[in-house]
Amino acid sequence: MTNYDRFPEKVIEGFSDKAFQDEAVSAFFEKLSEQKDHILTVDCYPGVDEEIFDLIVKAYRPDTVLRGEDIFFDGETLTKMMYPHLTDDRVRGVMYYGPMEDFVDQAALAQMQNDLPASGRTLIYGVGAAIVNKGDTLVYCDMARWEITLRYRAGMPNFKQENDSEDSLRKIKRGYFVEWRIADRHKMEIFDDVDWFLDSNVKGTPKMVCGEGLREGLKQIARQPFRLVPYFDPGVWGGQWMKEVCGLPDNKENNYAWSFDGVPEENSLYLRFGDVRIEIPSMDLVLHEPVDLLGFKNYCRFGAEFPIRFDFLDTMDGQNLSLQVHPLTEYIRSHFGMTYTQDESYYILDAKEDGGVYLGLKDGVDPKEMEMDLRNAQEGKYSFPAEKYVNRFPAKKHDHFLIPAGTIHCSANNSMVLEISATPYNFTFKLWDWDRVGLDGLPRPIHIDDGIKNIQWNRTTDWVRENLVDHFEVLHDDTEYKEERTGLHEFEFIETRRFTSAETTHHDATEGVHMCNLVDGSEAVIESEDGRFEPYTVHYAETFIIPASAGRYTIRPVHEGEEIMFVKAYVRTR
Repeated sequence: MTNYDRFPEKVIEGFSDKAFQDEAVSAFFEKLSEQKDHILTVDCYPGVDEEIFDLIVKAYRPDTVLRGEDIFFDGETLTKMMYPHLTDDRVRGVMYYGPMEDFVDQAALAQMQNDLPASGRTLIYGVGAAIVNKGDTLVYCDMARWEITLRYRAGMPNFKQENDSEDSLRKIKRGYFVEWRIADRHKMEIFDDVDWFLDSNVKGTPKMVCGEGLREGLKQIARQPFRLVPYFDPGVWGGQWMKEVCGLPDNKENNYAWSFDGVPEENSLYLRFGDVRIEIPSMDLVLHEPVDLLGFKNYCRFGAEFPIRFDFLDTMDGQNLSLQVHPLTEYIRSHFGMTYTQDESYYILDAKEDGGVYLGLKDGVDPKEMEMDLRNAQEGKYSFPAEKYVNRFPAKKHDHFLIPAGTIHCSANNSMVLEISATPYNFTFKLWDWDRVGLDGLPRPIHIDDGIKNIQWNRTTDWVRENLVDHFEVLHDDTEYKEERTGLHEFEFIETRRFTSAETTHHDATEGVHMCNLVDGSEAVIESEDGRFEPYTVHYAETFIIPASAGRYTIRPVHEGEEIMFVKAYVRTR
């Protein structure tokens, strides 16, 4: 057991009197009901359930109720409109970049706007409600993507759909490629106008904070070190390491496979206002404070997207990951509308004696023969002979394996991986899954056709060993600290450095955001060189983010004489 913090939060000063929960939320809407003529608009992220609607109706007692969802086309029409971006694939689609209004029936919208009464209490509620009218009071009801994912798994349908029993991966795909995209864009269009934000992540426990307070909270976070709220997910190949190190509850049925603790696209943030802790999607920070968070150069290059992600893959006492490959940049752009691909690396946090990584092809592999074996294995004729085609390198603690797109790979069992990668995460072409089905009892998605088109057949044993395995370069080494360049490969835009020291080391995030993980040692403290932020303490295995606007900072051990080691990743500027 370590002191890994599963519930990191940021205290926001100055707004504790404008944040409340439970009965106080009902009291807020009851107070609004005292106004004779008032339009209350409650816009919602897709996934917010009727519990919030019922609470507001009971407290606000509207004379007229208009539902935001009624301005959209019917569910069948929406599916037809979205189909080119949803495709028939189980997990992958094509990114949608248009506005929410593309799916609005303009005649229905005009009719609803015409139906707005001139007097009385009116409630406009639901997804896209602010498109109808922002009202006299505008509330936004937000929800974290992980909570939405869990609700999909539990049977919640997509927006205006009746797909309760549909495969949850298809529901998530619809969210990821279309629904969440248009919802995020719409949210940011009204973000600065929102009077109150309502946190609906925990059923039965509504929480609210004033819009000014939340926006100020995001500004504060974008100027100091912070952590995202991690979540942990079981998987068929999962292991036991995270249970002990991260203090997880004992999952009797399954082992934990993934932890996402450095993926702004997926994680959330905890903001504390006095006695009230508000949870919001961390994408709100990326979308609202992109320059201060990312740095101007990164913003110019990627837009309001966080380009780096850290996550855990735990196979300690587990099984091999699926054998896989990621698409080349041109392929992901032309097929899925993404501007960059998932180059990545495996940093080994821990491993047993038989731990390892499958990486690159063996010499003399015949592509046609390998493809035939993959297809026959997928049809169940026999197991794919992975050892015949793919290198398996032994892995030990603090090894680093680089995996540029197009390189066949997977983590073997008994390895604990800190995966450092570019952000696109839904484009893993699985080639072979070791005769397994997923925890849902369904065969896990396999994409041999796409995978074969992206495998770089010239990345064979000697090239891989020379270029991708423990490709360390010592940049500085004296009695104070050691700095090493550990990757990523020259094909990739992410630079990673490893620092080992029992003293203070100096860093500067001004050129662009830094993402780090304390890979050895118990605790470290991050301090500003010019007093821009308060000291911030992190613990072993925790991922933390240093925004560009934090500027120059230092990292040192908390305990005098203890040697710490941390990995720092950032976007190369040249």
